Amino acid sequence: MDDSEVLEAVDDEREKMLALLQELVRIPSLGGSQHEVGIQHQLVELMRGSGLETDVWEIPLARLTAEPDFPGAEVERAQALGVVARLPGSGRGPSLMFNGHVDVVPPGDLGAWTGGEPFSGTIANGQLFGRGACDMKGGLVAAMWALRALQRAAPRLAGDVLLASVVGEEDGGLGSYGLLRRGWRADACVIPEPTGLDIVPATAGALTFRLRVHGHATHASRRMEGESALEHFWSVWQRLRALEQERNAEVDPLFRRWPMPYALSIGTVRCGDWASSVPDLLVAEGRLGVAVDESPAQARAQFAASLTDVAHTDSWFVEHPVEVDWWGGQFASGRLSADSDLVGRVRAAHARAGGESEPEVWGAPYGSDLRLLTGIGGIPTLHYGPGDAGLAHGPNESVPLHEVESAARTLALLSLDICR
Repeated sequence: MDDSEVLEAVDDEREKMLALLQELVRIPSLGGSQHEVGIQHQLVELMRGSGLETDVWEIPLARLTAEPDFPGAEVERAQALGVVARLPGSGRGPSLMFNGHVDVVPPGDLGAWTGGEPFSGTIANGQLFGRGACDMKGGLVAAMWALRALQRAAPRLAGDVLLASVVGEEDGGLGSYGLLRRGWRADACVIPEPTGLDIVPATAGALTFRLRVHGHATHASRRMEGESALEHFWSVWQRLRALEQERNAEVDPLFRRWPMPYALSIGTVRCGDWASSVPDLLVAEGRLGVAVDESPAQARAQFAASLTDVAHTDSWFVEHPVEVDWWGGQFASGRLSADSDLVGRVRAAHARAGGESEPEVWGAPYGSDLRLLTGIGGIPTLHYGPGDAGLAHGPNESVPLHEVESAARTLALLSLDICR
């Protein structure tokens, strides 16, 4: 069988797949919500209806979250489902996994969305709009589309093609951690996260932290007799800005396209409990970027040392040090092994699929499940998918439909290359 039969099978189902993407985007599958569970059930029905073998299981939350290497979580879940679909080969060749997440982040300010509707699935000017369209239901549908094309074209495969639909990627990686703990492995993996059809073989990490800055409360009319936690936080903020510059002074060549690949950001600040009191506690939460090939332990140690340094410029911290709590998602960095040929194979499949330009190769400045698959799973893994990650998590998130189709064509041909 040549490539044309599989590509024809992709193209024949274009309208069905775009309709599916629209349907999935209209499901508000926020992490920890019942819709995160419901969308998994819906995908299982679709997979089974198309004849794919499926493994569906209740993720054992209590057991996994107690594991020492659990990657963290930021939302509460009463239930979570793991789903893996399998297009079986003969068992005599290597296997390929596609890994995509169904959870999405909250829509934010509804007024910032055109029409105030974040889950519309509206199609305009060749783009499909809605929270999760880009990150990453467009890529998930492209992978499903590739499997459907292989089913229809029915090539003889020596190795299995797998599709893992996972939850909890946005807040730590529960779903991929769960499928690895269940025993699922493959000889190669592509995560169709939004890369604009470029190839991303490495990702930075991100560690969520919480800071507590203590002060001394008193009546606001006599503020000079108190110690404002808010004012002392300014010293902390300045030191963290300096630390960010230090940690980004020299970066891996894959990350040089980004002005700040290992960003250190404060996301929330809560301070005080009464307008006429000097605040005695400030709580700030944020994320610390982890350099590629740097361990989370190394990053945490440098962060802690920088907070100790604050006492050199603000003597209050000599006896009232900043408290640090590492909570929520703990994303290590990750990298495709140097001896893997997966980058070249994806590039070749992209060209054979009719890609408009040769993919660039770069590192992503954010954490992803790549680090779990390469680390715990030992699976050569990279990102390649439709959409611009710069639109993810923002208002009017969208994905170009022609990129969804191109990604599906590439993933179908990659499956032939690896598994035939």
